[in-house]
Amino acid sequence: MDNLNLVLPEIFISLSVMFLLILGVFKKNSSQLTFNLTLVTILVAIIFTVNETFSVNRITLFNESIVIDRMASLMKIITLIGAFLVLGISSSYLKSFKIFKIEYPILILSSVIGMMIMISSNDLMVFYMGLELQSLALYVLATFNRDQLKSSEAGLKYFVLSALSSGLLLYGCSLIYGFSGSTNFDIIANQLTSNEYALTFGIVFILVGLAFKISAVPFHMWAPDVYEGSPTTVTLFFTMVPKIAALTVFIRFLYVPFLNLVDQWQIIIIFLSIASMLFGAIAAIGQTNLKRLIAYSSIGHIGYILAGLAAVSNDGIQSSIVYIIIYLIMNLGLFCCLLMMKRNNEYYEDISDLSGLSKNHPLLSLSFLIILFSLAGIPPLAGFFAKFYIFKSVIEQSMYFLAIVGLLSTVVAAFYYLRIIKIIYFDPEKEKYDKDHSPWLKYLLTLSTILTLLYFFFPSQLVETVSRINII
Repeated sequence: MDNLNLVLPEIFISLSVMFLLILGVFKKNSSQLTFNLTLVTILVAIIFTVNETFSVNRITLFNESIVIDRMASLMKIITLIGAFLVLGISSSYLKSFKIFKIEYPILILSSVIGMMIMISSNDLMVFYMGLELQSLALYVLATFNRDQLKSSEAGLKYFVLSALSSGLLLYGCSLIYGFSGSTNFDIIANQLTSNEYALTFGIVFILVGLAFKISAVPFHMWAPDVYEGSPTTVTLFFTMVPKIAALTVFIRFLYVPFLNLVDQWQIIIIFLSIASMLFGAIAAIGQTNLKRLIAYSSIGHIGYILAGLAAVSNDGIQSSIVYIIIYLIMNLGLFCCLLMMKRNNEYYEDISDLSGLSKNHPLLSLSFLIILFSLAGIPPLAGFFAKFYIFKSVIEQSMYFLAIVGLLSTVVAAFYYLRIIKIIYFDPEKEKYDKDHSPWLKYLLTLSTILTLLYFFFPSQLVETVSRINII
């Protein structure tokens, strides 16, 4: 119990959720207060996480079911920052749809607790509990704008398909428990002497469940509909934050208990990676809705992250973590641009609505240009370096085919990013959009654009931080 301060962020957020629920129920018109207190809660949790855990090498708690190490600390900080930024952007958007309610920040906090438990899990049951806590909050968030048919549909699809994936996950966990006699990752690693092929079935089921959660092909079918139907700020949350927890679980699950079974799971990860990269690049070409395009784009980016994991090296893991951090920065900027497409309290999200944007909104268009070029992987922007690290780690393991597929899908993806830029700069202009945006949107768009543009001046800071993470 001496190290209980290491889980102080989770305890603090849990108590805050209970307090905010009581406050919201008993105090009328407390939406703004709940929002502000939630932002303060997340800031305090970030300070706790930075203070207590970043110096720790590896400590296990609660009968070795929770692990605190450098990877857990970094991923928790990124998760909390992501949730903080999403909440900051959300308030003006929710007010315009008259859904500015106390439940929204509380649901985000609840899902963040689940993600933090997932990130620190060293046991299949703890991981599953964290996953369900996250998922239950996300189901409600997807359908938060109940008056819109698309939002209700998105919530229902997400619920049904996610429940199916959770069932597969649980079945996989029970198989692994049945054949190894434990749910603890360290104990499973020590038990891997026999029943290896029997364990493979459990691994497959869990990987299928996790692939659902990160929308990797062929388990991606929910993503475009849910991304399009959910409120835009919720879509931003889906795109950014749950993927961090899922990536961490992928790394822990594959590299701690099943490192000796590389031959069994590596081919699955390679297949998921190649399928996601190619499908994400090709399926996005015909899209007209920006949120659906972002959904297919995120499927493609998941492919690159999985390619780093398929390399089975510390460099591969580190390159995947760097990739997801840069991806979050770019995505934040892209959604800020999307939320600025507002006219007479109505938000526009079709690609055709970007027509001639540069004539009336030159700065917004410039941000769009930089972020889209970065997503396409054009040097010297941040997105180029993210892909470069992945390709480098893959080529070092002599996985040339994976690198070639990744390169081809980058070229295909560049086509639809360039098409959007063409529409912004060369198509006839449309009516002006409003310019009275919230300060949060302006600051975060500026920050995201600057970080994306000037990353090549300071790549070492991020790379050095991540290079301390050594799993293998």
